[in-house]
Amino acid sequence: MSAYVIFQGEVFDPDRYFGEYAGKAGASITAAGGRLIAAGGKAEALEGEPPMSHNVVVEFPTMDAALAWYRSEEYTQIRKLRAGAARTRMYVVDGTG
Repeated sequence: MSAYVIFQGEVFDPDRYFGEYAGKAGASITAAGGRLIAAGGKAEALEGEPPMSHNVVVEFPTMDAALAWYRSEEYTQIRKLRAGAARTRMYVVDGTG
């Protein structure tokens, strides 16, 4: 069953975030079997607090695949490029309901 990585970020350094981090992160997602569902775009709070300014949804074939990508040495190194460029929140949701 699919799993979804939900990323929310408030970007402080767009050059570093979009110029250094985002492309490498995207390539690592694709290499790990993930598929970008949504990135950026307008978001509107329907209930509760408004979302952060940059939101991304990625689908992986399974929860194990999503966790393997996030914990991989490749993505661990890529995450370091994002440090200080954005305040983030990221979690994975199992699509089994």
